[in-house]
Amino acid sequence: GKKVRTTISRKAVAAGDRVNRQFVAERPDQLWVADFTYVSTWRGFVYVAFIIDVFAGYIVGWRVSSSMETTFVLDALEQALWARRPSGTVHHSDKGSQYVSLAYTQRLKEAGLLASTGSTGDSYDNAMAESINGLYKAEVIHRKSWKNRAEVELATLTWVDWYNNRRLLERLGHTPPAEAEKAYYASIGNDDLAA
Repeated sequence: GKKVRTTISRKAVAAGDRVNRQFVAERPDQLWVADFTYVSTWRGFVYVAFIIDVFAGYIVGWRVSSSMETTFVLDALEQALWARRPSGTVHHSDKGSQYVSLAYTQRLKEAGLLASTGSTGDSYDNAMAESINGLYKAEVIHRKSWKNRAEVELATLTWVDWYNNRRLLERLGHTPPAEAEKAYYASIGNDDLAA
């Protein structure tokens, strides 16, 4: 007889690459990049997801989780959406199962973001996100051993605040990402966002 399928794939068709390794943006919320990394703790691995606005490198969303399930990258996305409320933003990631899942791609669409994916396992196709992961590991993670997720989460919170508001980035003329974004908004006369 006819076979009945009892499962439905939770994976959507991956979006095309809208970025083509051109990680530049003329304004905030034009292009976001997303990726996650892992951290070894005494209790096992935890995973840290970041969403970065390419314009000034501002980290708009992040999450620490003890699971690699889609919900943890969705939580980082929700934080970014709440903070920014963008529309028409290109959201670029690799083709990791979390980022091409049905739940994630549907949320991008609902929020008015344009999905973009690089190739799987090619760090150049998501170079800016990989660069943030590298800085995070060098400046936070590799400096000590970690007991548990809560300890990593607190250190990540502290680092993201420092990175966004005080870390001087050479490509921004030695200013922090938050200051570069404020300067942009002041230059276009948007006093609400420049404050």
